[in-house]
Amino acid sequence: MTDPRDALLALRQEIAKAVVGQDTVVTGLVIALINRGHVLIEGVPGTAKTLLVRATAAALSLESTRVQFTPDLMPSDITGSSVFDSRTAEFRFHEGPLFTNLVLADEINRTPPKTQAALLEAMAERQVTTDGVTRPLPDPFVVAATQNPIEYEGTYPLPEAQLDRFLLKLVVDLPSRDEEFNVLTRHLGGFDPSDVAAAGITPVAGPADIAAARAAVSGVAVSPEITAYVVDIARATRATPALRLGVSPRGAIALITTARTWAWLVGRDYVTPDDIKALARPALRHRVGLRPEAELDGITADSVIDTVLATVAVPR
Repeated sequence: MTDPRDALLALRQEIAKAVVGQDTVVTGLVIALINRGHVLIEGVPGTAKTLLVRATAAALSLESTRVQFTPDLMPSDITGSSVFDSRTAEFRFHEGPLFTNLVLADEINRTPPKTQAALLEAMAERQVTTDGVTRPLPDPFVVAATQNPIEYEGTYPLPEAQLDRFLLKLVVDLPSRDEEFNVLTRHLGGFDPSDVAAAGITPVAGPADIAAARAAVSGVAVSPEITAYVVDIARATRATPALRLGVSPRGAIALITTARTWAWLVGRDYVTPDDIKALARPALRHRVGLRPEAELDGITADSVIDTVLATVAVPR
């Protein structure tokens, strides 16, 4: 059997066949999959957010669906609904697109709160409730959601309760000059981003590899000093004047969990303070709320997290 670490590192290389650069975002997706965590991917239009998730689905032996979130999307459009069957004179439930392993929720912040609430139940409880009946979702079940920055027209800010359910928030930056040159060269050569198969992506990992990785990560040691470091970081955000909302205990768990997975991916069986620092932004940036006056001053969630990391004592 292939070593699960090798399989998941190969997954990163396979995705790179379709997506130029974005190694940090690809690594974040791998970490989320290992932890059964949902991931929010944010970036301006045209930065290959959707392509990144579709390439990940193609490189895994998992069922996947894509849902385009729009202002008129109804809860039943994603959960499914009961349809009358004239042959049996009974109502039969038709599963919606959430009944799969990897859901690409495209432009998630373009749909109204009512549909967001239905998605929140699926993300939090891994189940949907329709017509008073609760139905479990497959295992694994991971939502990979893309969104444009909330300052763009026609978007809805996601509720704080839903944001807290995302294990990581990954920011897709604009490519470097060389990367953008590579992207244009691929397109001139006939690459079609809507046809992932044409990029030559083949499944290189599957549910067994992800499960094996999850078991291996559980053996990575986390010292009491590292645990205390994460607690101090979370508590420091709650006392930061620029924030109206600090990191919740769920956020602290996400930070230490993802840092543990990162340590395993790089080949260590213990977590260091640098692992915590490396995952602090993606694990915490969507769990803090800036005060309005801080936003007016140009302060960002990332800059606040950086300040906290600079002030909290690092264990020796």
